[in-house]
Amino acid sequence: MAGGRRIRRRRRPETVPSAAVTAVLFTCAGQRVDIVSAFGQAGARTIATDANPLAPALYHADERELVPRVDDPAYVPRLAELVRTHDVGLVVPLTDLDQELLASSRDALAPAVVLLPDPAVCEALGDKWLAHLLFEERGIASPPTWLAGELPADPPYPLLVKARVGFGSRHIYRAANREELDFFLKFTPVPSMVQSVCRGEEFSIDVFCDLDGRCLNAIPRTMIESKGGESIKGRTIKDWELIEVGRSVAETLRLVGPANIQCFREPDGTHPITDINPRFGGAFPLPTAAGSRYPELAIAIANGERPEPRVGEFREGVVMTRFFSHLTLAAGSGGTLEPFSEDLPEPIV
Repeated sequence: MAGGRRIRRRRRPETVPSAAVTAVLFTCAGQRVDIVSAFGQAGARTIATDANPLAPALYHADERELVPRVDDPAYVPRLAELVRTHDVGLVVPLTDLDQELLASSRDALAPAVVLLPDPAVCEALGDKWLAHLLFEERGIASPPTWLAGELPADPPYPLLVKARVGFGSRHIYRAANREELDFFLKFTPVPSMVQSVCRGEEFSIDVFCDLDGRCLNAIPRTMIESKGGESIKGRTIKDWELIEVGRSVAETLRLVGPANIQCFREPDGTHPITDINPRFGGAFPLPTAAGSRYPELAIAIANGERPEPRVGEFREGVVMTRFFSHLTLAAGSGGTLEPFSEDLPEPIV
């Protein structure tokens, strides 16, 4: 039943005590069971929303709600209704799909805190070409980048043809020469740009900022293995140069809430930024295991507190390796779906 209230029937695991119970509404919850569960363990009452009744994260929240698609004019009014119904104190988007829309709808979603930077920043970070221009404007290192019609006569190969808008490494093609470049520019089905290939090691930095754009922490990690643009194996590193890159970039852009900053360490010692996602990253479990306490910080901010920065305070050398899990559902009353079993197979001894 679209839009109907759904009460979670699973027992909540033990939680970390918090000063106040805050209702947190997650948009586009999808598969982000890790994030929804972490907020629950931090003491929040979790309300997960999605347009798809098969989104697994719905069934790991205290309550679940079906909502219209992001491009439906009823999307924001429905979220505003849920804010009132559940006395929501914090709205946390879990994908890139609705960031600019939510950042522009703070008044409609009040009094809940929307954990996003200004709409203009969300717009720029959602378009890799606009992000490159923003980085250059703010003095942030960025790889040489051009639109197809503005390429120099003899660009430095190899080059990447990259979709301006997208996620999951879709529509990214590596061109070794002019012939391949021309081919991929014709082949790609989406508006694209051309960017120099970075030659150093790639890192991700998970940052969290308060409502004033102060960076409260920055946790770098290695990219041991990624699939579809998402990290599935990584390690936290106490690299103070990268920590400072994360802090400086976050505060220069006045980010709010979580963000994932992707950069390279080039042979000349620079750290060009290739992408910033103003949300919790795909490798969220890793900084969480390293002691980020980002859910607790988010809840504190929603309660009007002003946590002090503790940049660089986390455990280094923590390794994450991700795996598939599942959720099984059975028909409930009134045509609904209810969790049926989440038992994992016993290990073979």
